[in-house]
Amino acid sequence: MTTATERPDRPADGEPALARNVGAAVPAGAVTPGSHDRLGATVTAGGVDFAVFAKRATGVELVLFDSMEDELPARVVTLDPARDRTGDYWHVHVPGIGHGQLYGYRVDGRWAPHDGLRFDATKVLLDPYGRGVATPAAYRRIEAGDPTDGALPMKSVVVDGSTYDWEGDQRIERPFRQTIIYEAHVAGFTADPSSGVALERRGTYAGFIERIPYLVDLGITAVELLPVFAFDRLAAPTGLVNYWGYQPVAFFAPHQAYASRSGAGPETAVDEFRDLVKALHRAGIEVILDVVYNHTAEVGADGPTFGFRGFANDTYYLLDGDGGYLDYSGTGNTFNTNNPIVRRLIVDSLRYWVQEMHVDGFRFDLAAVLSRDETGLPMTDPPALWDIETDPALAGTKLIAEAWDAGGLYEVGSFVGDRWSEWNGRFRDDVRAFVKGDRGMVRTMSQRFLGSPDIYGHKHREPGASINFVTCHDGFTLNDLVSYDTKHNESNGEANRDGSDQNLSWNCGVEGPTDDPAIEALRRRQIRNFLVFDLLALGAPMLLMGDEVRRTQGGNNNAYGHDDPTSWFDWTDVVRHADLHRFTRALIRIRRRVSTLLDVPDDAGLLDLLRDASFEWSGVQVGQPDMGDDSHSVALTLRSDAGALHLIFNAWWEPLEFELPSPDVSAGAWRRIIDTSLDSPDDIVDDLGVATEVAGATYGVGPRSVVLLAARRAPDGAAQGRKP
Repeated sequence: MTTATERPDRPADGEPALARNVGAAVPAGAVTPGSHDRLGATVTAGGVDFAVFAKRATGVELVLFDSMEDELPARVVTLDPARDRTGDYWHVHVPGIGHGQLYGYRVDGRWAPHDGLRFDATKVLLDPYGRGVATPAAYRRIEAGDPTDGALPMKSVVVDGSTYDWEGDQRIERPFRQTIIYEAHVAGFTADPSSGVALERRGTYAGFIERIPYLVDLGITAVELLPVFAFDRLAAPTGLVNYWGYQPVAFFAPHQAYASRSGAGPETAVDEFRDLVKALHRAGIEVILDVVYNHTAEVGADGPTFGFRGFANDTYYLLDGDGGYLDYSGTGNTFNTNNPIVRRLIVDSLRYWVQEMHVDGFRFDLAAVLSRDETGLPMTDPPALWDIETDPALAGTKLIAEAWDAGGLYEVGSFVGDRWSEWNGRFRDDVRAFVKGDRGMVRTMSQRFLGSPDIYGHKHREPGASINFVTCHDGFTLNDLVSYDTKHNESNGEANRDGSDQNLSWNCGVEGPTDDPAIEALRRRQIRNFLVFDLLALGAPMLLMGDEVRRTQGGNNNAYGHDDPTSWFDWTDVVRHADLHRFTRALIRIRRRVSTLLDVPDDAGLLDLLRDASFEWSGVQVGQPDMGDDSHSVALTLRSDAGALHLIFNAWWEPLEFELPSPDVSAGAWRRIIDTSLDSPDDIVDDLGVATEVAGATYGVGPRSVVLLAARRAPDGAAQGRKP
């Protein structure tokens, strides 16, 4: 058998054979075995080397396409197992092609689902290491068993990234104590016409670049982008789309639909993503990717075949004894992350995004899956996680774990490793409960505000181990958290059954929008309270896109399928809710430059101050905190050589008079920095020099309010404002 021959429709042993080749066969003498040591498609001086893992395959064809919209390949290369296979790797060199070439594979082998084998030679497969993915305009999702006639498959794209000019760009490597994360959707940030971005760039990498100045002005230091790995947009119920992107088809390729250049080849998504990274770095903003290594878009046995299943189903997925898919992701399949082949793929993918795309960090979706063994049981020392943590190429990157999965494994505070930070789901829930006014939350809230030492203290980590958030893409926005008691997901088409019912939300008296000024005032106050907790607590804060201007999803807490105004950033909100935008901006400035309040170096952040500060808890009387179940208020005094801060948290629905501690014999008088019960602009100042001095020995705190007072240390003991 040569590299150019067609295989018969069915071999003599009765096993299924490769589909009849359609398209010109590449002459046998034109190809050579190539190299097996670089997986994927590698551009060389004379052509392209292709290599892929397919352990139990009996035959492999490389199919080449001339157009993204072609159903059938223009050329076919049939690999010779005697010459083009080394161990479990199939490889071939094809001359005369290069950057931008569209390709895929057809792989033959046994169809034996009970043995974990699902080879199907009728499918065009994406390269698991492909650097680009092209999705035809007329692409349709082909479920298992559907006929493939007329189908337009996704295609891999040969990418040569060596010619891109990074113009000296380097990763930033900012420490977590100086980090303010903004969780955003690449498309949703500028998809709305109100963004002011030209039509051809709305909802794209290029469109995002145009709005970077907004993030700089707000004070953001890192964007955490929802998935940008190529994904199946049609992996959603009829009438919806897969907007969030949590259905990956490839782990090396940026999503093509976010590229803006009309009429350009699909390989341009790589350069436009790089343009975005470079532009964000120039603005001093890091790029963190939300990555999905726990499952793929191939879902369960009835799902489509994009690649992994067709190459090595029993390698890439967790299977039971009958070949069925174990599901710890809630999507129908679970990636076999601790298999050596899969571990290598994950690390190679991460290295690629760091080394070739200059990404600064990763947030791992359902990261607890990466601690499960090949039977699905949790491991004490999962190799996948240690491979990631100890890889030298990843040494300077941020590693953030969503430390749970859909199978009930919850590892917040116990996630394996020494470098990982974690989405602190307990911070979210406990702060929500306290601000809402639930009983028995004062003691727990005090732990959350100080970096959750009850969760992370045993690891002796810095507070950055806790990624603090009140809202994220999954659930209510901050506006909806104070506007709805229950979810309103009817537009998702599942009779409001989807999405969480445990939201810890409170509508402040009316469900949904209202013109009642008293309720609106209460909602604004509650939003400010949440923002204070999120942005001033010890840990690394994360803000959801649009929360700073009351973005709403109309009570939908699971808007994964809405690529429409439900999920988009409405830029008119920046003007409509300018008071809240101002409040958020000032909070971030206080967080990042506490020198505006106290006598510390100009570049010192709040966590730098608190590292050596002393803490004292109080109640309405100094030194007498009430941590009982019926308490809804507490105060915290922080003292350092630079001065003092005094925080008062009142979740009680009536005003309370709090006795104030002495600022200190050598410190200035208390001045009011924040009072969330006051209207803008009196609700916050970010400069002690213009702050109102507090007269008297007590401070009246409004119902459901947070107060921050500051006193700068003065050498002569006299009260003073901002240092000259």
